[in-house]
Amino acid sequence: MMLDFARHYEQGPVHLSDVADREKISIKYLEQLIIPLKREGLIKSMRGPKGGYILNKAPGEITFAQIIRILENASNLTDCVENPEVCEKSEECPTREVWVQTNRSMYEQLDTVSLADKL
Repeated sequence: MMLDFARHYEQGPVHLSDVADREKISIKYLEQLIIPLKREGLIKSMRGPKGGYILNKAPGEITFAQIIRILENASNLTDCVENPEVCEKSEECPTREVWVQTNRSMYEQLDTVSLADKL
């Protein structure tokens, strides 16, 4: 959906039904995604006959990491990455540091890729 908004950024607001048709995604699912993205300021809605949704920033200013952090309640690969207390074995876990480093590397990479990079 966000890439669709980016592709049409210069053309103005986009109707969710058009995105649903183009991307073959349920409009009900898109409506659920809109809420947190709008609340966090990545998109805005515009009313009226030419209304719809539009990115609130240029495509080059929105990274995949931003989108994932907003849409995923837990943006870590495992719960213990951010909150070691959730696992009684965290202190002696031989793989926890692997997950911490992998998670960090993943987001460092995703922070370098904007919507504009994938148009």
